[in-house]
Amino acid sequence: MSALLTWTTYEIPMSDEMTLEGDVYLPDNWTAGPVILIQTPYNKNLSHFVGLPLGIGYAQEDMEYAIVICDWRGFFGSTDALYAGAPSRGQDGYDVVEWIAEQSWCNGKVGTWGPSALGRVQFMTAREHPPHLVCMVPVVAAPTYTYLEYYSNGAARTEYLEQLDALGFGTSPVVYAHPEKDFTWDFAESANDYPDEIEIPALMIGGWYDHNVETMIATFSDLQTLSLPAVQTKHKLLMGPWTHGGHGTASVGSGMQGELEYPEAVGWSVDRALEFFDFYLKDEANGWENYPAVTYFQMGDNEWLTSNQWPVSSTAPVKLFFQNDNSLKLDLPNSSQSLSLNYDPQNPSVTIGGPTLRNDLDQGPYDQSILVESADDILVFTSVELTSDVTVKGSVTIQISISTDVVDTDVAVRLCDVYPDGRSMLVCDGIYRMRFANGFEPGDAIELVPGELYSVQIEMPNTALTFKQGHRIRVDVTGSNYPRFNRNMNTGGEMYPDLNGDTLVNPLIAHDQIWLSTTPTNGSFVILPVEGSFPISVAETKNDSPVILYPNPTHELLHITLPDYFLNTAVAEIYSTDGRLFLKENIQNKIKEINIEMLPRGSYELRILDDVHVISESFIVE
Repeated sequence: MSALLTWTTYEIPMSDEMTLEGDVYLPDNWTAGPVILIQTPYNKNLSHFVGLPLGIGYAQEDMEYAIVICDWRGFFGSTDALYAGAPSRGQDGYDVVEWIAEQSWCNGKVGTWGPSALGRVQFMTAREHPPHLVCMVPVVAAPTYTYLEYYSNGAARTEYLEQLDALGFGTSPVVYAHPEKDFTWDFAESANDYPDEIEIPALMIGGWYDHNVETMIATFSDLQTLSLPAVQTKHKLLMGPWTHGGHGTASVGSGMQGELEYPEAVGWSVDRALEFFDFYLKDEANGWENYPAVTYFQMGDNEWLTSNQWPVSSTAPVKLFFQNDNSLKLDLPNSSQSLSLNYDPQNPSVTIGGPTLRNDLDQGPYDQSILVESADDILVFTSVELTSDVTVKGSVTIQISISTDVVDTDVAVRLCDVYPDGRSMLVCDGIYRMRFANGFEPGDAIELVPGELYSVQIEMPNTALTFKQGHRIRVDVTGSNYPRFNRNMNTGGEMYPDLNGDTLVNPLIAHDQIWLSTTPTNGSFVILPVEGSFPISVAETKNDSPVILYPNPTHELLHITLPDYFLNTAVAEIYSTDGRLFLKENIQNKIKEINIEMLPRGSYELRILDDVHVISESFIVE
């Protein structure tokens, strides 16, 4: 029978003569070796009851590393060390790392690990350059504090701030005091953006359903180009189909995420972290250095893929226009008109799943059809059933053109994957506070003119999802997504009176119009970053004005002339009858000559795509 974990609690001396409390776990028969440090504001003593992370569990005999878990200054065992002007968390991290390196049970190599706040503090520690810190594994975390992290296009992330307050960080009063991107935000963003100061390799682990997706990807990209040259190529990013975790069954590395299950992703976060530590802390020749920079989980296909960068370079934008029959099509609407959408702040559209943090809210992909899409305060736009897979990689953009009868309101969007059984599973979401249609800096806010048309683009969090054959693509449009985001009172007045993130003062009902347009840059639409082809049957083709294609059959050159309604920049794709892509070339000014001598004899499909249209023709190579 395996023995339970045992630990020794130390008072770790800091440079200011205070001490932080830390627990040290040593493997059975341990003499000296590498150490993994975890710095937490969430009480190190929890590990006494729930076991250690990284798959170690309860048995000392399972441990391959010594583990040190230290309470942050001012939290739990380290509460008494807090005082005004105390050293930074990064300096405390430096002191703990160097204390560890001096102990007889450490061989001088220290790595760090931890999720969320435990991940952010790793960047702070690395910034101080402790000599014995070798590598770090921040999970669902980045070092930055950005305006858009707390205000999604101007709308406060209500439940996020509420949970941070509940955890003892006291964040909301400062955030609500600065609803515009003022000097305070400029200072915070500058002070916490330091990729050029990182000189150790980082393995960043994130999840597509986490609320930190954008800050993580931005940080990783910066590390690849701005950290010290010696480590730029050593950073890795692992993105799985995971939520932030912290409560409930969904967490980084688990299979069940919301109402979907991903058994192919179980354990990957732990396995990759241990490979990383083995390479840098144990000098094992395990091939880690040969892994591509980015490993990501393609949901829908449910497989792990790799790339040297994110976003990948192999996608092309596909634009689907909102139609007056509530469909999504590649074709422009037949007429410029609007659809009505009402929003009552006292009866908001409810948050069901998504990248939430508050303990009483579900995290991850949940069906929107039951409580969100069945309400009367929503517009739902859905594609036809897909005749082949649609592979999306990157950030989806949704443009909304809106008019209203109030001086301020919100427009909220959700991208969903509609299953054959009718489930509408949330992929990602976003919002835009319309008073900030001209920008988020002081002086940018406006009062909307009732009846006037405004257009905004909502860039959704990055994702990697394949909409499978037989599924449908859906965009939900509402005036709110509460309590994920603050509900707009529609009055144009103070947004957060008394620094309260959820106050309704004489709220108004907004009667909105969502506008469609017959021109490709106006109106309302979704832009998908698609890898590979897009099923032609999703859109109506214009066979009354076909592409000119000659000679056909051919054996050398294929001449193409496009109809007048095509844009001047298009793409030609040639597919075999079994769906393999043989050739892809750009078409400028609607005329193209393609050399097809390399194609084997047989029948082929030519697809022509621009931002608005798709057309398909067959030809023969003889």
